[in-house]
Amino acid sequence: MRLALIHIVQETNDFNPVLTTLADFEAFGLVEGEEIASQFGEIGQIGGHYAAVRESGLAIETVPIIRAWSVAGGRISREAFDFFQAKIRAGLETAGPIDALVLHLHGACAAEGIDDVEGEQAELCRRILGPDVPILLGLDHHANITQKIIDNCTAIVGHRTQPHDVFDTGKIGTEVLLRILTGKLNPVMAWRKIPLLSHQEQFLTSKGPMKTWFDQARAIEADSRVLQASNYPMQPWLDVAEGGWSTIVVTDGDQSLAETLADELADLAWSMRDDFQVRAAVTVDEAVLEADAFARGVVVLSDTGDTVFGGAAGDSNVLLEAMLRLGIKGRALMPLISAEAVATLTAAGEGAEVTLPLGGDAAPAFFKPLTVTGTVRKLGSGAVALNFNHQPEVDMGRVAVFDIGPVTLLISELRGVAGNVPGVYEAFGVKPTDYKMAVLKTASNFQYFDEIASGLVRADTRGPGQSDVFTLPWQRIPRPVYPLETISDWRAHSSQPGAGKG
Repeated sequence: MRLALIHIVQETNDFNPVLTTLADFEAFGLVEGEEIASQFGEIGQIGGHYAAVRESGLAIETVPIIRAWSVAGGRISREAFDFFQAKIRAGLETAGPIDALVLHLHGACAAEGIDDVEGEQAELCRRILGPDVPILLGLDHHANITQKIIDNCTAIVGHRTQPHDVFDTGKIGTEVLLRILTGKLNPVMAWRKIPLLSHQEQFLTSKGPMKTWFDQARAIEADSRVLQASNYPMQPWLDVAEGGWSTIVVTDGDQSLAETLADELADLAWSMRDDFQVRAAVTVDEAVLEADAFARGVVVLSDTGDTVFGGAAGDSNVLLEAMLRLGIKGRALMPLISAEAVATLTAAGEGAEVTLPLGGDAAPAFFKPLTVTGTVRKLGSGAVALNFNHQPEVDMGRVAVFDIGPVTLLISELRGVAGNVPGVYEAFGVKPTDYKMAVLKTASNFQYFDEIASGLVRADTRGPGQSDVFTLPWQRIPRPVYPLETISDWRAHSSQPGAGKG
């Protein structure tokens, strides 16, 4: 049995004006062919795939074509889109006969002039492979499901947790595919499109309404006729023509059952629509003072509006301004992404005192530069080894460690993982446990700091990833959509309402 493998992932934030280019993918390792197995065969979704193959005991040859991953950001450039289309086409056309395709994408990627990148990629794969070769699609659960995605895939699986267990998704996807192939199953899918948005603060699947929704999907999978049930609370900053939440149920040949269960999951999500809107973040000043008042560190201070893991540009200075203005007593760590600032600090050299504007150079609609004076503690560059769930290392570009009073900034040329993983600081000689608080550019992926964190405070900051979905400049998302508008009957405004309850 021969299975082709493609893994191309980027999550788009339409309110970040900075394009994601091939250089952003290269910073995380853009790999082709057999080198994919040697670098990623034990980790991430690719590692999950290979684990499922090993555990199956079957004689399976994996034909790896391309692995490309970038941290979330603005829309991918047309050059990057065309590059991946060409790599998919060439890879599948030269792979030889295959029994199926394992296709791992994100689901919330958009490009210059193209809302539905994954739909285009899935359609290309189907066009090359023909109607009979199964395509197993693995998606991030923040995906935006479209008709083109559904039409071109045999079965779809999604992340089952937030924070994401991407190894789990890769393993389950290949296990489902092998069941289809070896059992000669007849997978059918039903899906619902829910006119719903929510901010990011209720996305964790370990508690609250998201846990209830995802637990119900797992309960549905206990039925042997169900191959997979997956929920997709689309990430909140994708402004596209088919945007909104979705749910998918895959069964073995039982379309009626799939439709019934898809209705059940969609109705459950809708019943909790107000619970998904509950906000936990506090004002900027409150957040800074609360973190500073903790008895001990390290307090995670979440910069929700500048979530680099959610596609923001990482150039917010909002928390920095508040810390300096309020005169915090504890020491604070903070990441900032600014190639211009790194260039200035690098030219000045280690030990230099420098006055310069910081922030607002990538997303000026949200942030304005703040002039500060500090000391260049350390300069560096190169790949950084990380304890990251699907990435052994990352290139942050040139980096400057810059001290401004009680605040130590890690300013990087490239986006990388911002300061969301402690190993980034450690690589440049900074020990996070020496600090009272650490600003994380994420609203939910705090897990990398779990071992050293003493608490969490979410700051309600503005930015491309802000929790306030009402004031974002929406242009393309289908309207009406809850909560931007008040809707009582979701089916009346859905492109995929199903039969429902009548």
